[in-house]
Amino acid sequence: MPEVITAEGALRQDDWVVVPRPEEGETLTLPDDKPALVPADLWLENEATFANRDDIGVWFDSHDEPEILEGKVNEVPLIAVNFPRFVDGRGYSIARLLRERFGFEGDLRAIGDVLLDQLQFMKRCGFSTFVLRPDKDASEAARYLDFFSQTYQAAGDTDLPLFRRRAS
Repeated sequence: MPEVITAEGALRQDDWVVVPRPEEGETLTLPDDKPALVPADLWLENEATFANRDDIGVWFDSHDEPEILEGKVNEVPLIAVNFPRFVDGRGYSIARLLRERFGFEGDLRAIGDVLLDQLQFMKRCGFSTFVLRPDKDASEAARYLDFFSQTYQAAGDTDLPLFRRRAS
């Protein structure tokens, strides 16, 4: 079972199961007795069944548009954003949109091809938890989350650039 890294660097077991998108003609199958992350568009199709359940979250792939959940983002306890390849940066934009434009206040998780050196940047974009790809050691995560003590640019974690934060 993979480990989840929190934005503070703590580790815990990941109980959430990422439910893959069903093939053509198949139906969505949820795991028994485990919280599940379903594709966002399928959550919308089953909204009456899934809304306000604390054991059903959603996941976005990097090509998905977060606008489909506008006005509904806080009806799910967890939103995960898949990074299919570490060089695909669209997940950072999805995170910023979910936090800043749509006001998501719950757990925002990075999944997929997530590497240690991306954690601080993901945290700055609004991610609150992370699941590393299986070949990476999560025990070193804490030092990567706060590798830089100061940042120059404003982001999801601070609204002022460094030159505006300096001591007067």
